Amino acid sequence: MIIKNKSSRYLILSAFLLASCTAPKIVGTWQITNYETKTGDGQEIKLANIGNLQFKKNNTGKKQINYSVLQNKVEDNTPFKWVASEEHLTITGKGPELNKTWIIVENGKKYQKWKSTDGGSTVQILELKKQ
Repeated sequence: MIIKNKSSRYLILSAFLLASCTAPKIVGTWQITNYETKTGDGQEIKLANIGNLQFKKNNTGKKQINYSVLQNKVEDNTPFKWVASEEHLTITGKGPELNKTWIIVENGKKYQKWKSTDGGSTVQILELKKQ
């Protein structure tokens, strides 16, 4: 497609730049500094430094998660696919951890904060720091 109208070219370029600026700044390796689960009945589980998430430009990545909670050991070292928009990030893969759609609460170059639910009253909060 060839665009001959100069103003149309600028409009398309502006839309592209705006879209690329609003998407999460997620490509790279991120340390999971905080992982918190809150249930509707007031129970909370807070974990620190449970692993890393690596996001590649081709919308793939790898989880490297390892933690223990209530004598249950959780380990997930599996690849995943991801899709992001301005407000959401979806992780899909075979491993058991973090595969869901997350609401992006904070979207910085070095810090990310996401929230999600289990479809009920449990809320999960994930905080990431870029390595």
